[in-house]
Amino acid sequence: MNTPSLFRLQSQDGLHIAITNAGAGWTSCLVPVNGTPREVLLGYEKPADYLTQPGYLGAIVGRYANRIAGASFDLDGQHFQLAANEGPHQLHGGAGGFHRQLWTVASHTADQLELTLTSPDGDQGFPGELSVRATYRVRPPLTVTVTLEATTTAPTLCSLSSHAYFNLDGGGNIANHRLQIAGSRYLPVRPDLIPTGEQAPVAGTPFDFLAPRRIGEALDTLHATGARPAGHDHCWLLDAAPATDRPAATLQSGDRQLTLALHSGAPGLQFYAGEFLPRTPNRHGRPYAAHAGLALEPQALPDSPHHPEWPQANAVLRPGQTYRHTLTYRFLPARAA
Repeated sequence: MNTPSLFRLQSQDGLHIAITNAGAGWTSCLVPVNGTPREVLLGYEKPADYLTQPGYLGAIVGRYANRIAGASFDLDGQHFQLAANEGPHQLHGGAGGFHRQLWTVASHTADQLELTLTSPDGDQGFPGELSVRATYRVRPPLTVTVTLEATTTAPTLCSLSSHAYFNLDGGGNIANHRLQIAGSRYLPVRPDLIPTGEQAPVAGTPFDFLAPRRIGEALDTLHATGARPAGHDHCWLLDAAPATDRPAATLQSGDRQLTLALHSGAPGLQFYAGEFLPRTPNRHGRPYAAHAGLALEPQALPDSPHHPEWPQANAVLRPGQTYRHTLTYRFLPARAA
């Protein structure tokens, strides 16, 4: 299929999602809340919009989720210059990253969709041909899994994630949502959002989400410091071991009727509060308001190629290895939370 199209999945307990082959984007998520379907994802008007979008809404981002400083890195004694798309840096794999590609549908059933993509050697400056598979699946109880897999023909970087934006109220903004992140440290950033290299404790800061915290209050506290960037667009170092049942993050709607538990084995979680969403059109072609939704992006740590001193696993993928990252989203209506 060589045109942007929609593919729908449905679980036996009434969860409905839609995905497009344009950027492998997750475009819709209807969760039954008190007997009524609630749309909890931000999205565009039509599938083709996902190939030109500025906001990465719902997209699978890669080869490297988040930022690489100077759009370059060294690997095995070789220097690689990447395609810069955010000033001198690269963000989410470059302007022609996976979010801008038309993926191939490998299989589609009532509850599962498999999409594939071949990223050629040199794509956006990255070495090696990367073969990528994204599998969306829905299952009871009200659960979406996104499994991302990749193999390479040469040593390269690989860190894939979903850039879905959530608003569990189904509208308005996320100020009254309550967020909990299982991370006691985070990466401070420069004004250009490149990590400084410090892994700082969150305790007593606007980045402390170890206990559920109202996002609007945390944003107000951060804005009052005068720090730049003005909102949350930072990576937390996750404390939970991948084998545990502890979520990387939980998010509760402002009306307290719905909770999302997000599980991932990735070492980091980027929380972006949607400060710049007014640049992004909504399903009706009008701009989203700031903080209309938020992104929770499990991933390797941003700019990790320039920080070999960090103890977290790096994002190097070699021939013979298989990259695998599973993101699990479980929705809990108030009656079951």
